[in-house]
Amino acid sequence: MSEPLPIAKHLDRLAALVPVDGRRIVDIGCGDGALVRALTRRGGIVTGIEIDARALAPARAAPTMANERYLEGRAEALPLDDRSVDLVVFFNSLHHVPVGLLDAALGEAARVLVPDGILFVLEPIASGAYFELTRLVEDETFVRAKAYEALAGAPAHGLVAMAEETYRNPLVFKDFETFEARMIAVEPARATVVAEHRASLRRNFEASADVAADGYCFYQPARINLFRKA
Repeated sequence: MSEPLPIAKHLDRLAALVPVDGRRIVDIGCGDGALVRALTRRGGIVTGIEIDARALAPARAAPTMANERYLEGRAEALPLDDRSVDLVVFFNSLHHVPVGLLDAALGEAARVLVPDGILFVLEPIASGAYFELTRLVEDETFVRAKAYEALAGAPAHGLVAMAEETYRNPLVFKDFETFEARMIAVEPARATVVAEHRASLRRNFEASADVAADGYCFYQPARINLFRKA
């Protein structure tokens, strides 16, 4: 029997693998800006990118940490100058890029990176109890596989593979309602499906989570791929 993956937190792994302090960073698919703020607190000069003003509204409404900023844009057409970024981050977001545009998104990451700049790609792996729970709302098996396959084309854009690692990230929810809110916040269009399957989602949530003092815990398998711009 194979050994279980080690347990680690996403942000801890990012900070351990790449320098943040003083670096110009872009978070593509920044959502509510939580990572932007976290990296800003660690000294990064961070830009969050989302597809439109609606998607950016929660991030822009949050208290400002320092000099972070948010821009509307898409992974395949970044609103940034050539060679203007030290670190490009896809944090659970590459698989949200349309499959036909994944290669263009990697090309854009390479374009905006300075020489020796780093591309950090974190993606959830389509396995485990949390994945089985969330696939009741949206099955991302195909898009996650395609995002990983697309990374094989990174060298064509001058991106040299540096490292790959897998681990389990702990996800803790105070209760089912907290989980429900997270699912909808990631993609508001899910609200109808979540409402339709609420009873079965609650049953599966309570049956598959580890119950801890601070709530319900899942261990989500994840993969990090690091690239350096030649």
